[in-house]
Amino acid sequence: MNPKLKLALSSLLMLILLSGVCFAAGKTLSDDEIFDRVRRDLAGDPLVKGGALTVEVKDGVVTLKGTVDEQKAKARAEKLTKKLRGVKSVVNQLVTKK
Repeated sequence: MNPKLKLALSSLLMLILLSGVCFAAGKTLSDDEIFDRVRRDLAGDPLVKGGALTVEVKDGVVTLKGTVDEQKAKARAEKLTKKLRGVKSVVNQLVTKK
């Protein structure tokens, strides 16, 4: 293959890949997608242990309900939720055991 053509095709492929990444980064998540990600992140966090927590999402506003072991877990759950793309705000109604 011609080296100039090979370089042009490589450059075009790189441009297409970068365009896809930029598009995906700017995409707003649906409430269902936010719900899934919040549930997964909270359940997988060793401090929060959020598998039994209730998560509700309405227009990007996430409400967290349930019981966690300590105040640090409550704060961590809110922090994890807030950092997700598409989350506008968090209503943290979690109760601590301690």
